[in-house]
Amino acid sequence: MAEMKKDVVIVGGGVAGTTAALVLGKMGYEVTLFERKESLIGGPPFCHLHAGGNLYREISDEQCLTLLRQSIEFVRLYPFIVDRRPTVVAIPTRDPGEPNDLLPRLKRLQKRYEALVEQDPANGVLGEPQDYFRLYDEADLRRLRDVPPPGRPQTPDEWMIPFAKSVDLKRLKFPVVLVREFGLNLFRLAGGAMLQLRRIPTVSLRMNRRVCAIERVKEGFAVYDDGGERTVCEYLINAAGFRTGEIDDMLGLRARRMVEFKAAYTARWPRRHPYWPEVIFHGQRGTPEGMGQFTPYPAGFVQLHAMTPDITLFEGGLVASTPQNSQPKLPETFLKMIDEGWPEELVNLRTRRAIDYLARWIPDFSEASVGGPPLFGAQQIPGNDPTLRVAEVAFATDRYARCEIVKVSSVTDMMRAIVKDLNKGKPIDFAYDNLIDRSEEEIAEKAEEVALSRGFSREMAHRLIG
Repeated sequence: MAEMKKDVVIVGGGVAGTTAALVLGKMGYEVTLFERKESLIGGPPFCHLHAGGNLYREISDEQCLTLLRQSIEFVRLYPFIVDRRPTVVAIPTRDPGEPNDLLPRLKRLQKRYEALVEQDPANGVLGEPQDYFRLYDEADLRRLRDVPPPGRPQTPDEWMIPFAKSVDLKRLKFPVVLVREFGLNLFRLAGGAMLQLRRIPTVSLRMNRRVCAIERVKEGFAVYDDGGERTVCEYLINAAGFRTGEIDDMLGLRARRMVEFKAAYTARWPRRHPYWPEVIFHGQRGTPEGMGQFTPYPAGFVQLHAMTPDITLFEGGLVASTPQNSQPKLPETFLKMIDEGWPEELVNLRTRRAIDYLARWIPDFSEASVGGPPLFGAQQIPGNDPTLRVAEVAFATDRYARCEIVKVSSVTDMMRAIVKDLNKGKPIDFAYDNLIDRSEEEIAEKAEEVALSRGFSREMAHRLIG
């Protein structure tokens, strides 16, 4: 059996593991990253920069303020994946919530954003603080219905024109909110990260490799993979995503966590105006009236969430760990879907449900069709609160970091803590500069390659507004 010695081993090549490899490789550590799939960032999908967490009415203001700061830092790390189109937050008439209930939080977020920009002008990645959000009443939107849409939106009003022209305003409460929560493109991050990591001489990528066993040794940890290699490291980072508990179990560690299987769907609406904002229709999660999410991509492609039991959520898809095992046990049906893909009839059924759900508010969207495979996966949630959105990392034993991010933007705080632990308690901050310095041409080409390899259209690797 071949043996290697490294400073750090990272198990898992999602956003947490990839960011750890980029940061530590840049700092000069000898790093090996193990990833079960053929490319990075292949776990549960992300598409939204939660710069304030306004999608989630149920979480605390403190979580929202943390998401705002973390999102700003995340943009500074990965500016090339940001799609700079805003988000519209609307409350349907059938929903028990009221639009004015959102205003205190929005004002508090705006004030915090202003303070962060005053602290460091480089934090102004969301635009001017006074433009963080804008309210539109019904009269505003009816006026915008008569305005010809521009070729490329430049102002909040211009972004609202397609929404005003296409949404059934009788089904909404007013005002609606336009907020500076942007889009994120996972294909661009996957492509750019793979290009960058292969150019860092101290980083070794072990793609299509599964970690089979881990044991404590004098030097730290011995990691065994299904390629027949034994890698000894001084420090171990568990970034295995929803399989985080499997690594804990190998080490005899116990931790409470939940795992939730979820999916987003890909539709295509060719007659759509090319420049749409993202649109959130609030709803009560887990009920037939759950939140609807309309996320635009170029060429008429749209990513869809509907937080209902028969669309994005799944019966039996939320499971918890036990006192005997740290790894929650998902039903075999979901594990097979994660590892082997979905049956075509289920793709068509659930995508059609998602289209029909969003067409309640965007009637012409009913003409959309299936645009590709779903974006899906299982998400870990540390502890036992399924509404948790802010979590970073835990240190269960010496020289072992367990990544516990729920939202991708939390990797900045995660890495601060890991670097501090690696340096025996000495806080050494890493730079907020772009971690990936590949050219736009290289990133775009590699992102398209990743999208195509996963069965998506190459346009899904593009941004509406870069």
